[in-house]
Amino acid sequence: MKTRKFFAVLSLGLLGACAQMSPHEAVQNTNIRKAAQNARTRIDHNALTKYFEGAAREMQAKAKEQKHLLEHYEKKGYLYGRQAQDLKSHTAALLRKYKANAEENIKEAAAHRQMALEQANRERDFAAREDQMVGAEKRRSNPKQDFSGL
Repeated sequence: MKTRKFFAVLSLGLLGACAQMSPHEAVQNTNIRKAAQNARTRIDHNALTKYFEGAAREMQAKAKEQKHLLEHYEKKGYLYGRQAQDLKSHTAALLRKYKANAEENIKEAAAHRQMALEQANRERDFAAREDQMVGAEKRRSNPKQDFSGL
């Protein structure tokens, strides 16, 4: 009887730990969405890349945890009685959700990494054009330099 209560409390605790999104995470997602919309510089995109990579790692860790839990429920479902099937389906749904979120975060990180690379290329091209313009102005202001090599 004590083991049955223990497993009932354990399963309820696990279900509570697997609850959907907390209010803090919801606010954080809103802030990240705004940051992604307002990202203009290479540094902004690099920061978003790091954020999405971290979120993907976190989702992968949660998915791994759910996978182990699902394996446990499949092997020892008899310990949970009538709730075993509900626990299995709930855990499988969370596993799918976490995997999908991890893939989505990986795609977002890749997109922001590409945007950062494009921004860095634009900055490099702009600096090269600026150097050419400065060099041309120096030659115009000092014409003796153009003929010094002759």
